[in-house]
Amino acid sequence: MQHACVASCSRILPVSSTLATTPEPRHDGPLPCRPGRPGRRAGNAAAQRERILDVATRLFAARGYAGTTMDDIVADLGVSKPFVYYYFRDKQQIFETLSWRPAVACFTVLDFDEDDRRRAGEKVVDGLGRLIRTTIAHQPAAFFSCREPQVYRPEYRAAQKRLANHFYDKLCALLEQARADGDLDFRNTKITALAACSLPGFLYNWYRPDGRLSPDELATELTELATRVIGLRPKTRRGAR
Repeated sequence: MQHACVASCSRILPVSSTLATTPEPRHDGPLPCRPGRPGRRAGNAAAQRERILDVATRLFAARGYAGTTMDDIVADLGVSKPFVYYYFRDKQQIFETLSWRPAVACFTVLDFDEDDRRRAGEKVVDGLGRLIRTTIAHQPAAFFSCREPQVYRPEYRAAQKRLANHFYDKLCALLEQARADGDLDFRNTKITALAACSLPGFLYNWYRPDGRLSPDELATELTELATRVIGLRPKTRRGAR
């Protein structure tokens, strides 16, 4: 089960009928604390943590999880090993932290405000467009779980599954409401949801940042394809723009 951004939505297990609130990632919790007052030190700690994550992202993308060691990360940063271990307990925590961010960003795109009065069809189109744009924006980390799903701990996979089901419960409910409203035309709700989400889900197979289309152009093209998959009727298509 994938996609953090989404890992691949097409690999998510069928949506459950009941869903618990998505948990916060325990492995991406507060930074280790040193004595002293918060403020500048806390800000500097966050910046150093991001520095480590930036380097790790590049190395994991180029070499994979198995091909990247903590020594590689330390050497690229030009720091001591205790410096990195101050912020992260091991390589796996770094990898899971990088993967969790796009998972949360992608699988919460349908968390609209309660006072959002738009039609369900408009929310579906908006949500799928945001899913696609978010997946592209979070590459290459968004693709880590697609490429190396065997790396993650069972606890992480369970948390991501709950998060994905949260997304799919919302998407399926919106799809069915939009069909009842006459804005969408499709047969099977789950198949339609999986098919629409497979568009960003399989970007990891072929997307290149330096490709012919810019990220915005690619997002527009894929969103248009997604509207066809869900059977968006012309009047809703015009209203959603």
